[in-house]
Amino acid sequence: MSRLSLNTATTKNITLAEAVALTSEAGLSHIGLWRDRVAETGLDKAVRLVSEAGLTVSSLCRGGFLTAADEAGQAAALADNTQAIVEAATLGTRELIMVVGGLPAAGALSGGTAVDPSAPGAKDVAAARQRVADRIAELVPVAEEHNVRLVLEPLHPMYAADRAVLSTLGQALDMAAPFPAETVGVVVDTFHVWWDPALESSIQRAGAEGRLASYQVCDWNLPIAADALLSRGYMGDGYIDFETITRWVAATGYVGPVEVEIFNREIWDSPAAEVLATVKARYETLVEPHL
Repeated sequence: MSRLSLNTATTKNITLAEAVALTSEAGLSHIGLWRDRVAETGLDKAVRLVSEAGLTVSSLCRGGFLTAADEAGQAAALADNTQAIVEAATLGTRELIMVVGGLPAAGALSGGTAVDPSAPGAKDVAAARQRVADRIAELVPVAEEHNVRLVLEPLHPMYAADRAVLSTLGQALDMAAPFPAETVGVVVDTFHVWWDPALESSIQRAGAEGRLASYQVCDWNLPIAADALLSRGYMGDGYIDFETITRWVAATGYVGPVEVEIFNREIWDSPAAEVLATVKARYETLVEPHL
């Protein structure tokens, strides 16, 4: 269990203090934090809770949402991501997970600014990707100053409109390529990339370039939930081949934490101790033997 990390999204219904205590009592060394839980607790108190429990923060999620086309939206994104970088550094993690954002036309669906879908460029995915690259370039000096890595996360194509115009690991690597590997990396999240026919070669490339910053695991459940964000499940409940993907990741030399990040209403509503016990059991049988 030395590499297993509980991502707080998996236990969404409990507080950060409860999640930290649960993780420590279960014998884990790592915890992955979401900024909403840190904000509820207060940054200084969050740092203290994690430190006193003897845990290491494997990653902070999330920065990103960089696709705004207007100056006010771009300024707001830079300000929020600068704050996220500071939070990551303060919490003692180098890895800030970046969900880059979707189309301006769908901005209101993910908490952004509402844009008339008929407005020029509102559905221009290529332009949105270029704005991501532009914002990353602006954030790199800030990340370097704080010794934090911007970790680009490709999301499954069904989220391209509202959450991430990067859909494959290859796209994320191309976006990262102009920047130092120690400052811009990528994450392999099995839920989002398991389907990609180029996944093996992209994982190999990520390893060769020194950009593989995080490995996150959960399963792909069917049927897709009414809210597609909640279609994740415990490893072994769905259709992802964890043995193969984990072997590909291990072959790169990746030796970092493995986060379990699950968005699932039924799991959220279950007792958190039972959830973590199941996570540990599935990790031990389906993931750990292949690392």
